Amino acid sequence: MSLTPIDDLAALLKIDRDALERAVPGIERLLSDERLFGLLPLIAASARRESTEVEADLAIREQILRYHATELMTDRERAAFLGLPEGCRIRERAKILAPEKFVCGKNVWIGEGAVLDAQGGLTVGDSTQIGLGVMVWTHTSHLQAIRGETGTSRKGIAYMPTHIGKNCFISGPSVISAGVTIGDGAVISPMTFVDRDVAPREVVSGPLSLKKLERRIDELERRLAESES
Repeated sequence: MSLTPIDDLAALLKIDRDALERAVPGIERLLSDERLFGLLPLIAASARRESTEVEADLAIREQILRYHATELMTDRERAAFLGLPEGCRIRERAKILAPEKFVCGKNVWIGEGAVLDAQGGLTVGDSTQIGLGVMVWTHTSHLQAIRGETGTSRKGIAYMPTHIGKNCFISGPSVISAGVTIGDGAVISPMTFVDRDVAPREVVSGPLSLKKLERRIDELERRLAESES
């Protein structure tokens, strides 16, 4: 029996055909688009034949296809399809790297274009909101780069678990550095780079913190000038 495009896509995503049809209502009509219909058999044939591709490339292909399959889902459908807990919502173009190392609470909201890197271990508590374009990291490869080891060795990559508590509000676009712990109920203002632990219910704002520092410097310079006069 010949395989249909739906069978091919289910095989590539490594899920049951019936589960795919339930997750994406009307998928048969969507796959009738001649642009996708022509591309899918080529991808499927490539995946079925013997190949010298490394395992990492195959994993990346599977991830690309899984995210592509979510483009026409609602926020809740997408979250369920990606295995997130009850009440979670995830907007389009958001990504979770190494989802098997991601521990997510209930009723978490993840905004458009957010990148959640769980390669070093990532925990997000119940009812936390992660805004548009937020980047949360659990690894850094800067040593790999400056040593000239990009693509040749992974020894220079440092992995550090990141923890975000419950009821937090992470505004976008902000960046949470690897190894940071953010306490329950904390608020991270837009355009903030967080490279230290944040206490519960603390409000962190990169621009405001910089202004406070500038005011302190101005005050110290004024006092120094007065003492010298």
